Amino acid sequence: MSALDPKTLTVVVTGATSGIGAATVRRFASAGSKVVAMGRREDRLQALAQEFPNLVLPVVLDVRDYAATEAAFAALPDAFKGYNVLCANAGLALGLEPAQEAKIEDWQTMIDTNITGLAYTVRAGLPGMVARKEGHVVFTGSVAGDYPYPGGNVYGGTKAFVKQFALNVWADVVGTGVRVTNIEPGLTETEFSVVRFRGDEAKADKVYEGTAPMTGEDIAEQVFFAATLPRHVVVLRIQAMANQQSFSPFSIKR
Repeated sequence: MSALDPKTLTVVVTGATSGIGAATVRRFASAGSKVVAMGRREDRLQALAQEFPNLVLPVVLDVRDYAATEAAFAALPDAFKGYNVLCANAGLALGLEPAQEAKIEDWQTMIDTNITGLAYTVRAGLPGMVARKEGHVVFTGSVAGDYPYPGGNVYGGTKAFVKQFALNVWADVVGTGVRVTNIEPGLTETEFSVVRFRGDEAKADKVYEGTAPMTGEDIAEQVFFAATLPRHVVVLRIQAMANQQSFSPFSIKR
């Protein structure tokens, strides 16, 4: 069977205002898919909608609010209500301090967004696809869910949750017509590190210095690939790294 026609897809993307989310919106919309772009920054959502008239619907939403998330899905207009791809992408990293020095408010924000907000998104968006017997949940995980690194502590823990949650959702929906994929990027240059270092662009640039990192567009291409495969094919995990990245070496203190 051939790949799915992207013009038959209606895609919901959370965290759509920057990085992987914005690139995913553009990748699908440029192929003719209808896209619901969800995020907190209205100006950026409106810019995406103007870039793709009639294809991108901007929805201002903080996924950490379940009532608002549920209401946003319920209020989708008819042209977008039959979404068949849900990209649960909203997430962030804050700080790189060791666990004993990390700010508890940073930990709480990561847990609230990367775990709670993601769970809210899936719980609000999944039932409609199951009822329609057609859909695909695409999670944005991270190689940090498998490979620990100093300062990754709670961020890595949240991405380990994403990995296992995705697999468990697949165990629940198998046979319903809904597919599940966890996209697990490695070194990717977006606003990710700028956010992690609270707007310190010089510090963020140091993360990628001397490397050729992946881009948001590289990851969006992986999302697009998984979502347009024939419906009898499920890619459960895509783990990709920049070509200059590998696993952490053992740390031995003497």
